[in-house]
Amino acid sequence: MLAKQLSHLKPLLSILFVIVIWQLAHSLGLTNRNLFPGPWDVAKAAVKLFNDGVMMKDLKTSVSRAAVGFSLGATLGVLAGILTARVAIIRLAVYPFFNILRPIPAIALVPIAIVWFGIGEESKYFVIAYTVFLAVWLATHHGMEHVPETYIRASRSLGAPWWREFFEVVVPAAAPHIFAGLRFGAALAFLSLVAAELTGSSAGIGYRLEEARQYFQVDRMFVGLIQLGLLGAALDSFFVYLSKRVVHWETA
Repeated sequence: MLAKQLSHLKPLLSILFVIVIWQLAHSLGLTNRNLFPGPWDVAKAAVKLFNDGVMMKDLKTSVSRAAVGFSLGATLGVLAGILTARVAIIRLAVYPFFNILRPIPAIALVPIAIVWFGIGEESKYFVIAYTVFLAVWLATHHGMEHVPETYIRASRSLGAPWWREFFEVVVPAAAPHIFAGLRFGAALAFLSLVAAELTGSSAGIGYRLEEARQYFQVDRMFVGLIQLGLLGAALDSFFVYLSKRVVHWETA
């Protein structure tokens, strides 16, 4: 019981250790204070942004964009992964094309997304969904394609119909890969979010980072980076917890 409680404290102790080293380096003048503010300066900037109502507005806007883009990309990624793994003609038709798309970074799509959808929310949803889609698709495809053959033979020897084989054998066997893809896709959603918000935005964490850069407000830039890190860590922890609850046979 004590060991479990201590394991939960490890992330907090790690963060505290980094803050202490950071503050020590700042106090001793080991860093350029104009380029690398101390923890107290960043904390004061965060409090000011919060009191001005800017922080919560940006947080709400960015989380909403990431949630919509992730939902679209993850849903389409799972469906596409199932089809490319289980339907030969679809695999032949689109698998090479998806592999060509994978190396294209999200930020490279921002100009064409603006041309296609304008500077509104749709272009941001598109950039985020594109990035998430490819990550979830690849993980789902891999999981569906590499279901152990012994599982398939066992289900067929027992006379299981195709739909039962799919839902009770293939999907459970591929579920760990799918959840790994969703977890990776969630992290990519916040990476692509910044790229999507750098252009044509009036609110959001990415927009605030760019605004702070223009006015050389490094402390506010650090606030944005910390927000992104905390959001990503929280979402990652959620998917780890969800995976353990849903894919319990894998962790047993």
